[in-house]
Amino acid sequence: MKAPLVLDAVTLTYPDGEGRLTALDEVSLAVPAGTVTACVGPSGSGKSSLLAVAATLITPDRGRVVVAGADTGSLNAAERAALRRSHVGIVFQQPNLLPSLTAAEQVQVMAHLAGRRPGAARERALSLLDAVGLADRADRRPHQLSGGERQRVNIARALMNEPAVLLVDEPTSALDHARGASVLDLLVRLTRERGTATVLVTHDAGHLGRVDRVVGMGDGRLRG
Repeated sequence: MKAPLVLDAVTLTYPDGEGRLTALDEVSLAVPAGTVTACVGPSGSGKSSLLAVAATLITPDRGRVVVAGADTGSLNAAERAALRRSHVGIVFQQPNLLPSLTAAEQVQVMAHLAGRRPGAARERALSLLDAVGLADRADRRPHQLSGGERQRVNIARALMNEPAVLLVDEPTSALDHARGASVLDLLVRLTRERGTATVLVTHDAGHLGRVDRVVGMGDGRLRG
C-alpha cells in the first residue's frame, strides 16, 4: 500500500537579500497510514516549512509532494485547495476557535466548507467530539473550555472531512505536561483508529516514546 504522504527530494528556498535561503534541502519522507512521525529540531531548522509543503500551502522549488495518491505539482491552486479540504487535516499550534461558535459548530464549519449536508455534518461532529472525550461539551463555547479541551476541539475539527493526512504543529506547547501527554495519546489513538498518516512537529522530547518514528531536522535537512 502506498503511503498517503510522500515527499521526494523536496527543496524549498526563499529570497534572502541578493541570494536565496534554503528552508528544505532535498527532503524525502514517506508516512504510512495509521502511523505518527514526529519531527523535531531547533527553531529555524525547517519544521514549519516541512508542514507547509506537506499541506500544499507552499509549492517547493524542486521535488515531488504526493498527497493521497495525487502528485500536487501537477495541480493548480484551486485543485490544491480542494485536495486540502478533502484529504488534509491541520492541527494548528493555537486552536484559533471562533468565540461565538459552540464546540460542535466549530467542527461542523469544516464540513460546510467541503459542501456536506448540514444534518450529516452535525452527526459526524458530535461523533468526533465523543471520540476526543468532549461529548458533554458539544454546546460549550471556547471561553467555557479549558486549554486542553480547546485543543481537543481543534483535533476533532481537523478530522471532520476524514483526511488521509494529518499535520500537527506543536499541539502541546500551551499545555502542562499531563494535559500535553493526554493530547498526544489522543492523537496517536485516533491516528491508529482512522488510518491517517500523521506528522507531528514538536519540541517536547518527553512525549516521543508514544510515536512510531522520530526524525530530526537541521539546516533544512532531514535526519533519521
